[in-house]
Order: sequence, then C-alpha cells, then structure tokens
Amino acid sequence: MRIDKYLKVSRIIKRRTVANEVCEQGRVKINDKIAKPGSEVKVGDVVEIQFGNNTTTIEITRVTEHVTKDDAKEMYVIK
Repeated sequence: MRIDKYLKVSRIIKRRTVANEVCEQGRVKINDKIAKPGSEVKVGDVVEIQFGNNTTTIEITRVTEHVTKDDAKEMYVIK
C-alpha cells in the first residue's frame, strides 16, 4: 500500500491530500529513508513522521484497505 494512503486509512493523518503533501515535503521516513507519496509500506516497516518540532515513530503491524475507526488503532504501534 502507498504510504499516503496508509496514513489516511490508519487515521494518523485525516486527509490523503495532506498525507501526500507531508510526504512531498520530506517529513516522512520509512526505515530511515525519506519517503515519496507513492512509496510502498509493508508489515514491519518503521515510519517516522515529523509534525512541527515533534517526531512520531510507528511500526506497521497491519496493512488493510478498509478499516473501522476502532480497528485503525491496531494497524500500528507507537514507539
């Protein structure tokens, strides 16, 4: 799954266009490499997202196309 879509489906970022912009600005890393919006993610990848001065690190535990709001939290683990 593309990283921009994953961030939207997992509800880390609310809109896919915003997720796309964040990736284009170089504020998202997958396994310590700067990610483009089309970069693929899989289970076990470590994603770093920079929100202003804060950096959030997550590990992907599940990749699913459609999830409910409650199940979205099970798609990743915050490190």
